[in-house]
Amino acid sequence: MNDSSAALSNLMHEERRFEPPAELADAANVTEEAYERADADPEGFWAEQAERLDWGQKWERVLDWDDPPFAKWFVGGTLNAAVNCVDRHVDAGHGDRVAIHWVGEPEDDTRDLTYAQLRDEVCRAANALTELGVRKGDRVAIYMPMLPETAIAMLACARLGAPHTVVFGGFSADALASRVVDCGASVVITADGGYRRGAPSALKPAVDEAVAKAADQGQQVETVLVVRRTGQDVDWNEDRDVWWHEAVDQQDSGHEAELHDAEHPLYVMYTSGTTGKPKGILHTTGGYLVGTSWTHWAVFDLKPETDVYWCTADVGWVTGHSYLVYGPLANGATQVMYEGTPDSPHKGRWWEIVEKYGVTIFYTAPTAIRTFMKWGDDVPAKFDLSSIRVLGSVGEPINPEAYIWYRETIGAGKVPVVDTWWQTETGQIMISPLPGVTHGKPGSAMKALPGVAADVVDDHGESVPNGSGGYLVLQRPWPAMLRTLWGDDERFKETYWSRYADKGFYFAGDGAKKDEDGDIWLLGRVDDVMNVSGHRLSTTEIESALVSHAKVAEAAVVGAADDTTGQAVCAFVILRESATDDEGAAPDDLIKELRDHVAKEIGAIAKPRQIMIVPELPKTRSGKIMRRLLKDVAEHREVGDVTTLADSTVMDLIKKKEDAGSSDED
Repeated sequence: MNDSSAALSNLMHEERRFEPPAELADAANVTEEAYERADADPEGFWAEQAERLDWGQKWERVLDWDDPPFAKWFVGGTLNAAVNCVDRHVDAGHGDRVAIHWVGEPEDDTRDLTYAQLRDEVCRAANALTELGVRKGDRVAIYMPMLPETAIAMLACARLGAPHTVVFGGFSADALASRVVDCGASVVITADGGYRRGAPSALKPAVDEAVAKAADQGQQVETVLVVRRTGQDVDWNEDRDVWWHEAVDQQDSGHEAELHDAEHPLYVMYTSGTTGKPKGILHTTGGYLVGTSWTHWAVFDLKPETDVYWCTADVGWVTGHSYLVYGPLANGATQVMYEGTPDSPHKGRWWEIVEKYGVTIFYTAPTAIRTFMKWGDDVPAKFDLSSIRVLGSVGEPINPEAYIWYRETIGAGKVPVVDTWWQTETGQIMISPLPGVTHGKPGSAMKALPGVAADVVDDHGESVPNGSGGYLVLQRPWPAMLRTLWGDDERFKETYWSRYADKGFYFAGDGAKKDEDGDIWLLGRVDDVMNVSGHRLSTTEIESALVSHAKVAEAAVVGAADDTTGQAVCAFVILRESATDDEGAAPDDLIKELRDHVAKEIGAIAKPRQIMIVPELPKTRSGKIMRRLLKDVAEHREVGDVTTLADSTVMDLIKKKEDAGSSDED
């Protein structure tokens, strides 16, 4: 591979800085001194954060790194994740505090659960699972919409020490079956369906199909526990299927929780492998809870007595695990959980919810932010968003212009934006501004959090100078880190630790750069870096240049094979609604204008060979853009597997555009 450092450097520069609001800085949970303290004694720092939780047996050793890359944290300690997320808040006198404001997609379909009510429900579910034969160590698959019962099921499993694997409710029966088989799940918890864009969307049929497929591969699912949500007709197997309300509601609300070893498996979460079967990321109990609870409290400056927190992620993704279930509930937060989509029944639905519940901390993905930009400022302007005091971004790098729009339009020009970098594998936020400390810089995740060691290095693992790019690495273990891949230690070592094995670095698979101040900018997956005439260009930076144009809402860039330059830049662009005519078409001269704009912002080398104006981009339900599908289009290939897309018809629309020849070069 070519040396990356020259190629990924010195493209875009960002001069804008935003200092923390004085009021927030004065009362911030974490201040500047935490960085120095954590650097001086990382293990001591994490031991201090672990004291925020309730332990049975205290640990004998903070970190065992004797057999890298296999870490053990808080060795010898015992605790229960569910007790830390629920019971201890009730015991501390906070039982009347709302834990979850649940909002269904159909309007007026809401439920509020206090911590006392949540504890009772978790205990009932734990008793029901025990009655159904679930024991410590058994794996339970959860395939659910965004319901309180989803979080309750996860916590009930954690209470029993039965590792859960939550499979996103938008995944296919094949995807569910492969995960059930890989982790050996004997119980599946699901619902008849959920609401999506105003209509009931069935889940039980996919479970029935997946259970049959799993049986064909030798994995027998004994029980399917079904929440009644939509009232749709479902096929019923009397020997296997059980209604949640019949199994759970009649249980006793008392349950004596066992304390589990800090390294006891908490959950397995599958991420797509680039080839072959999905990777089962294993997270254990103690370190994960320490990492997620502290970062949630620190990065969002959480004040549980007064804040209303809302993370819009689906619980089927790691963001939903770490920053909707375990982190916030361990901190005793009051939070919003929403079942549906941001545009149902209208495009202001999210802002209506912010206004109604007085949301103070809001955490969402750049793809959602850019969608709102496309819809126009007048949509959020109809709602009172003055309660918001911290905004967060997660999922992929946020373009500087999307950051500015978010801060100005949703944050009234004064609310700090925390642009967080982390992964399914890291379990917790690793790189982020701190809202009471950092002078935020649009588009930059800034620097590693206290207690975390991150750097940008070259091919040889040497730190690159400021103003240069390379590969993002983590230089030492952190509490919420994945422990291995389920059943595959060798793949774990090969995937994450082999590239810089001699240095002991974890390689995240992301390109990054340090700007002139030493702040870190994420440049997307290394696989997405393009090689144009010997220059290694970041898709992220070219996308940011396009989005900085006043008429562009969102852009995705891929490198397509080119006889002359090796690869050429191909861009797919969604325009803001105000930039199109009544028919939704773009002015003829806009393509040239956009190509010239990129050349001006970055340089002629980055000028797109072609730009296609499209109505939508192919995204997974977590908001990630599937660039490989766009590459298929750019290289005139048959489009690959679209099963994980939120809307598989998007690719048909893009193909039609291409066939109509809307991507002329000049």
